[in-house]
Amino acid sequence: MLQSLREWFEEWLTKLSRKSDTTAAIRYALTLWPALIRYCDDGRLEADNNAAERSLRAVTLGRKNYLFAGSDAGGERAAVIYSLIGTAKINRLDPEAYLREVLTRIADHPINRIEELLPWNIAATRTPAVEPAA
Repeated sequence: MLQSLREWFEEWLTKLSRKSDTTAAIRYALTLWPALIRYCDDGRLEADNNAAERSLRAVTLGRKNYLFAGSDAGGERAAVIYSLIGTAKINRLDPEAYLREVLTRIADHPINRIEELLPWNIAATRTPAVEPAA
């Protein structure tokens, strides 16, 4: 099917005006053809970038909110929280349950072992208070 699509693109290039937007789009696809079909040779690759787009959605939605962090320090704190939430999701943890778990443990936790509370370490121990994300 992809080979048929490529042939169709090449056929239409001979029929379209060189300056049309459609021609530009077809040339772009043909220029990047090896990258476009790479997923056919490697089953680990996705045919699209929807997963990456979804992971950036929180950043896009929150962009206006970041203007109201109050200060540079507030913005840095917000970045830390967003990073923890994103990392919890990647490690298949429910972000709210993860933060609840950390906040209940952090007061009595030794500062020199703080890395034990990072999402990937919590995920490895799978405490009952932290449910996997759906």
